[in-house]
Amino acid sequence: MLQDTLTIRYYQRLTDGLVGLWNRGYRFDDLRLYLDGYLAALRHTNSLEPYQINRLEEEMTRFLYDSSNFESPVEPERDYR
Repeated sequence: MLQDTLTIRYYQRLTDGLVGLWNRGYRFDDLRLYLDGYLAALRHTNSLEPYQINRLEEEMTRFLYDSSNFESPVEPERDYR
């Protein structure tokens, strides 16, 4: 579980970005490339400590491979009589 507030903020940005890309038609290979690039940028800029980036990567990988995060909500059917 993430505990650092800055790491949590990056987690939220990443999850929102991944779901947004998914809804625009990108698929898992593209999402993985986006995630890898984002994490590489974090490592390059030293925005977080290396152990925090590794923990973030673990959490994001778990998020990415959980298919329930990318399911569209089912809208109830309406009766138009």
